[in-house]
Amino acid sequence: MTVRGRLTSLLVVAGGLLVASGCTSNTTAVAPISTTTTTVVAASPATTPPDCGNPVASFAPDGPVPAVGDVSPDTFMAKIRSRGRLVAGVSADTLLFGYRNPLTGKLEGFDIDMLHQVAKAVLGDPNRIQYKVLTYAQRIPALRKGDVDIVADVMTINCTRWQQIDFSAEYFTAGQQVLVRKDSSARTINDLDGKKMCAARGSTNIDELKKYPRIVVVPVDDISDCLVLFQQGSVDSITGDNTVLAGFVAQDPYAKQLTAPALTREPYGLGIAKTHPEFVRYVNGVLEQMHTDGTWSRLDARWLNPATPDKQPTPVYGRQP
Repeated sequence: MTVRGRLTSLLVVAGGLLVASGCTSNTTAVAPISTTTTTVVAASPATTPPDCGNPVASFAPDGPVPAVGDVSPDTFMAKIRSRGRLVAGVSADTLLFGYRNPLTGKLEGFDIDMLHQVAKAVLGDPNRIQYKVLTYAQRIPALRKGDVDIVADVMTINCTRWQQIDFSAEYFTAGQQVLVRKDSSARTINDLDGKKMCAARGSTNIDELKKYPRIVVVPVDDISDCLVLFQQGSVDSITGDNTVLAGFVAQDPYAKQLTAPALTREPYGLGIAKTHPEFVRYVNGVLEQMHTDGTWSRLDARWLNPATPDKQPTPVYGRQP
């Protein structure tokens, strides 16, 4: 059985536990979902996003990644080294990208391995990471408050978010799609007018639904909550990135993704606070190194496309802090 086959046979348990590799942290209980408390809203009118130029343009690296420990003492990387661990915001229920392996209890996935590479570069040890499991809506506030150093959680780069945080160069390209039941006759999102569609608060996916005011939007805190509501019959469909929905289809044999073209292009970036532009440059250097030595391609083949691996997006630079 391939790694992908083994992963997709696992049941992903949604949760808000905090786990650390080599570190410990408190446990946070998650309240059960209740359809009686879920707010159902009509999509509000779309608003014009701010202009930031090319949203995927980031800060150019300052040359090759320096040797472990060879960083200036006044940089954020030196602070991380002094602390002895990288504090990272992640998902625990996004199959293949960031999820808790129910057999080992460890967090695994493509995004988790992105963080391993950053920790290895800064600390010399890929496992010196303290994970903080966040909802979509918690990611940006956690960065701005300094609760985490970096976020790796299928996070789309866009101009609205650039106003609040900084991003690495694009490291993966996804797209927003829709999941329905296998017996649904819907072919496109327009066939779901008047139907209930679940989406996560704080996501670009729920923002996109403003273009479809006849769809009844059911917002939740965790995208995994959408799958629970879908299986309960409380919603007719789910919208999210195709990377996330592929994990849902792997867990639910009665679900399918619509084959219509993706609604959006979702370029993923690693989120970093605006107070640490030197860390953005450093992380971009790590991403470039992963391209040069083939690490990115190996991780893509391991987690996502073993038969036909994706290509690492070409980095775009030119943005100034």
